[in-house]
Amino acid sequence: MSKQRKRKGGGLQHVGLERRTLKEKEFQELSPAAKIFYIYLKGRYNGANNGSIKLPYSAMKNVKGCCCRYAISKAIKELETKGWITRKKKGGLYRYDNLFKLTFKFDFYGCGS
Repeated sequence: MSKQRKRKGGGLQHVGLERRTLKEKEFQELSPAAKIFYIYLKGRYNGANNGSIKLPYSAMKNVKGCCCRYAISKAIKELETKGWITRKKKGGLYRYDNLFKLTFKFDFYGCGS
């Protein structure tokens, strides 16, 4: 029998967002939908998948404040124009997924520096 490996740092999963990020003027100026989308997108980041983070519209379907396609689309555009994320691949209806990359321009948690 093979030995079971124990995961290092096992525990509850969380989304890291520093207090200084919350106090940043750039974060406070984001719309509520953009903040919600950013937090959910960051929740999909695992430390190795930056540039290929998928967050389909259907995953946001039941999220209060960011559940309709219009609000999600507006939030993505806002985050892109303000430099929080970049879209590596643009998806389409039933064909491809949008692939996002976190820029860590204003967010310091998880950037590896």
